[in-house]
Amino acid sequence: MTNYPVNMDITPDVKAFFDEATWTISYVVKDPETKKCAVVDSVMDIDYAAGRITYDSADEIIKYIEDEGLELEWLIETHVHADHLSAAPYIQKKLGGKIGIGEHIKTVQDVFGKVFNEGTEFQRDGSQFDKLFQDGDEYMVGNMKCFAMHTPGHTPACMVHTMGNASFVGDTLFMPDGGSARADFPGGDAGILFDSIQKVLELPDDMRLFMCHDYGPNGRDIQWETTVGDEKKHNIHVGEGKTKEEFVKFRTERDAQLAMPRLIIPSLQVNMRAGEVPTDKDGNPMLKVPVNGL
Repeated sequence: MTNYPVNMDITPDVKAFFDEATWTISYVVKDPETKKCAVVDSVMDIDYAAGRITYDSADEIIKYIEDEGLELEWLIETHVHADHLSAAPYIQKKLGGKIGIGEHIKTVQDVFGKVFNEGTEFQRDGSQFDKLFQDGDEYMVGNMKCFAMHTPGHTPACMVHTMGNASFVGDTLFMPDGGSARADFPGGDAGILFDSIQKVLELPDDMRLFMCHDYGPNGRDIQWETTVGDEKKHNIHVGEGKTKEEFVKFRTERDAQLAMPRLIIPSLQVNMRAGEVPTDKDGNPMLKVPVNGL
């Protein structure tokens, strides 16, 4: 293992919320000893064709937290998502808490600041977020010690967040029959992703792993929870001792066949701003569409 402060004796309460439009699973994670909680990878709804943003998914999370009498301390983003928009600032305005993401958000902001031709007013220092996590950083949710693990490869800023015996893996891993996420976005790297997955698989075998996405391969029901042990044995991309060379070859060939995510253009612009929608010079919400830029 490593020097990460794993504590398998703590079992947080985890409530999942599945967003059908983006195949995303958001989570409310509660400290078992207190009423303090965190939200992981929230979703803001968008009708892209109509240019209309709504908050039904976020309101469901807010209602749950309020109904359970919980106090929100953290809004965690496992990475800059390319397939859905974060609702973190909307939830923060309603319930408080701090928005956190990996420190390498600065790399993502620099890359996509150029893609979207952002002006100098767009800060590329991560200052839109309340906390930039470094590898191994610890933080508290109530009495529960949590830590962040840097797991780049899908994006440079990907982090796995571990809270007791539960780890929230973002897009670093999918369910065993789903394999792994693509690594061909700017800043992505299949070899680095393989190394990051190995870090996750060094966690205890009975560590619970919670996915950010599931697509129901082969028509099965949507699932989002597995264990390190199951991934090591059954993951179709990295399980049963598959080599780095095998993974990189497969991942590179597979990624070349994939279309861009439907919501990548609005998602990147919003999520690199910690969930805030960009505005034009008059302060009106406005998104850009770069031509031949992605």
